[in-house]
Amino acid sequence: MKLKHLYLALSALGICYTWYYNIQWFKTAESPTFFNFMQDAQVNFAGKSFGADLTVVVLTFFVFMIPESIKLKIRFWWLLIPLTFLIAIAFTLPLFLYLRADALEKLEKAT
Repeated sequence: MKLKHLYLALSALGICYTWYYNIQWFKTAESPTFFNFMQDAQVNFAGKSFGADLTVVVLTFFVFMIPESIKLKIRFWWLLIPLTFLIAIAFTLPLFLYLRADALEKLEKAT
């Protein structure tokens, strides 16, 4: 198995694993709004720690992804920005790594 295929599998895992819990929250929340979701995620210091951690991870991901995508001419890379917030970084980071590996593979074949 190529590493890029592992990235794709991790991307699928990232969407399934995170959204299983998102769906559970939506099914059990009294008022399932985005505001209430964010409020529930910040209910204690453990949640705030995860939020701070994810904020740094997302910012680091964007700092790496944007210039790398432009340099490698990855098509539709900009879609990963809203998808990071709408779905999960657990989905978009491995998806970007797949797209990057694919672009590098094509570049290597062209030379």
